[in-house]
Amino acid sequence: MNESLKNTLNVTILLVAALTILRIFVGWHFLYEGITKVSDPTWSAAAYLAESRWILSGFFHWIVATPSALKVVNFLNAWGLLLIGLGLFLGLYTRFLSISGASLLLLYYIVNPPFVIYGQTMGTEGSYMIVDKNFIEMCALIVLAILPRNSLFGLDTLGFLLRNKLFRKKAGTSTKKSVDIQSIQEPSPGEIVNRRVVLRNLVTLPLLGVFAYSLYRKKRWQSMEEKHLLTFGVTDAITSSTIKTFHFSKLEDLKGELPYGKIGNLKISRLFIGGNLIGGWAHARDLIYVSKLVKAYHTDEKVIHTLRLAEKCGINTLLTNPQLTRIIHKYWNTTDGNIKFISDCALMDDLMGGIRMSIDAGAHACYSQGGISDKLVDEGKVEEIGKGLDLIRQNGLPAGIGAHYINTIKACVEAGIKPDFWVKSLHHHKYWSAQPDEYHDNKFCYEPEETIEFMKDLEEPWIAFKVLAAGAIQPEEGFTYAFNNGADFICVGMYDFQIIDDVNITLDVLSKVERNRPWRA
Repeated sequence: MNESLKNTLNVTILLVAALTILRIFVGWHFLYEGITKVSDPTWSAAAYLAESRWILSGFFHWIVATPSALKVVNFLNAWGLLLIGLGLFLGLYTRFLSISGASLLLLYYIVNPPFVIYGQTMGTEGSYMIVDKNFIEMCALIVLAILPRNSLFGLDTLGFLLRNKLFRKKAGTSTKKSVDIQSIQEPSPGEIVNRRVVLRNLVTLPLLGVFAYSLYRKKRWQSMEEKHLLTFGVTDAITSSTIKTFHFSKLEDLKGELPYGKIGNLKISRLFIGGNLIGGWAHARDLIYVSKLVKAYHTDEKVIHTLRLAEKCGINTLLTNPQLTRIIHKYWNTTDGNIKFISDCALMDDLMGGIRMSIDAGAHACYSQGGISDKLVDEGKVEEIGKGLDLIRQNGLPAGIGAHYINTIKACVEAGIKPDFWVKSLHHHKYWSAQPDEYHDNKFCYEPEETIEFMKDLEEPWIAFKVLAAGAIQPEEGFTYAFNNGADFICVGMYDFQIIDDVNITLDVLSKVERNRPWRA
């Protein structure tokens, strides 16, 4: 065989194989997304459509507001993903399904484009300004759609070759020696379907088996995790360093369902889980090893387990730093959890950058973190907080202001800055490490009585944080103090073994709450 022709044939084989692998992987993604949505009766495209701010946003918002239309869209979306994925995986109706898949991804792109004009300049995973993963995958499907028919390995090509052979037999035509490779052009009528060609075009079937097994393993892992959650803490734990038996509460110990309130249209539980412990930002006074210990405890698996347990107990909100979006995305993408994410937008004192990063990462609400707000007010730059709120609202999210000092809240009120919610620390000073004058990482609400008195007259919802003074106050005492003195929500850092107890304490406190400030959410 001519050396040049041989090289060309080798390149052709590699090109066909590479494009076939591309088609299979895109199909894998579509099939996985379709199966997870079809198998989840609570899944809906409503939240994604509601975030639309570009062209056709009015139409997408109408779909969200029209239950019958939303039901149809959910059905077509879930089953469309599944069928497109299965067809691409097997190489069946490849051109039609490539065009269909590209069209679907184009709709996704139109609903939520990663454009700078929407404040999305901090590229996070899957979104890089004009280009995002939907755009890239859409381009890949366009490439597959414009390829010559029956040019890749799969059922399309195998069916074409079988029909060709059957036609030749009926016509009584002679056959030529079978070729060793599959050309990028359509096979000629004289090509024979030999064993090698059949196996080549059925290569996707073993991979489909791998997909099915992987899905089974994932489901089995979730089932085992579910079982673990349901039996959480049934057995007491005794470590080698102590003879004390440590009892963990379990889900069946829950006393009821957490009540919810609203910030704007965002429905959130009265008790939040805070992100400091998950991220390793531990306030431990003079115990300098604690931050490393907390980080060592909170592996990805432990964080995911903690968030799933929180949702099982009715806690539907996580308040944390945008630097934790990696693990939040992992939680959203690898479980059926949909915990709400409120971001403090703290990014190296860069408020606007933190806001953009949070919005791009899918935050449900944003606020100016207490340390940032306190510093801006102290520097006479209170207007910067107002600009931050404007950017958050331009992106359709509730916008809040956080503070450790009540003077920060007063300065914002005097400047006419009106947030959708406040995030203000609140705890008393009746614990042993609360030094009266100096700051030693031991106090986080410096004027509790003044805070209570001033916040009483504010009309916006109030999220109280540091209600336990970073672990110095018992939950029963701290929760009672916060809710009785006007907090509408409380944000509490919790280890997994504390969640059930904290939910029960919250329910007990709310059942007998005595407050002067009306509920503002």
